[in-house]
Amino acid sequence: MELIQATQVSLVPQDKTTTAWNNSSLLIYYHPLLSTVSYESIPSISQAEDSFLFNSSCFNTTKDIPTSLPGLAGVFIPLIYGIVCIVGLVGNTLVIHVIVNYTKNESVTNIYILNLAIADELFMLGLPFLAVQNALLSWPFGSLMCRVVMTVDAFNQFTSIFCLTVMSVDRYLAVVHPIRASWWRRPHVAKAISATVWLVSFVVVLPVVVFADVLKDDGNCSIVWPEPAEVWKTSFIVYTCTVGFFCPLLVISLCYLLIIIKVLLCIECY
Repeated sequence: MELIQATQVSLVPQDKTTTAWNNSSLLIYYHPLLSTVSYESIPSISQAEDSFLFNSSCFNTTKDIPTSLPGLAGVFIPLIYGIVCIVGLVGNTLVIHVIVNYTKNESVTNIYILNLAIADELFMLGLPFLAVQNALLSWPFGSLMCRVVMTVDAFNQFTSIFCLTVMSVDRYLAVVHPIRASWWRRPHVAKAISATVWLVSFVVVLPVVVFADVLKDDGNCSIVWPEPAEVWKTSFIVYTCTVGFFCPLLVISLCYLLIIIKVLLCIECY
């Protein structure tokens, strides 16, 4: 075995394997084919560490790195999405079919239920895309489909919430003010209110329409906020929670509270 001094240039090829480095800042290489040990002078310990990490990382790149497979969540969540999608599509399709084909007279309640079923039906159509993303751990459908699916998803979520809110107001008017509210509970008015609900929902989700895209770091479909991203993200969360949750919850709770009070008063009168 031949030892080469530290002042000499190493003759070992570039694919040599790093085995160790001693306490005097000398990096030791061993080539199995040439049976040669060489020493190179290292100016500092930090440079030795960098050299060691560099050679190790270069050597690791020659090996096949196994791709990460989806775990339990990557299988279980798409399965749940698929079940919900099938059940939701079947149920809402039956509701739409019955209201359209077997309802003789148009009623305000049926109009609101029909709009709610249509909104839920469109929401279910986006679940297979989300299931595929969870299974593959990335979005394979491109930027345009990402924006379309995200928009339809958010759009129909808000439409469903607003339809439930309008139905609660309609129940309040029907129970508490049955005579004075008769004009508001006409079919053509209900259709106009339903169209307004769809329009307002689209305006609410305009940030999703503008900023939905495929993330460059992990390839998932999400919302890419401009800078300052944290300010935009926080503002959107507060905005959607206020418009899509707290305000509808307040209106629905108030309507049913007034209905309960009205019913209790009627019971006391009798």
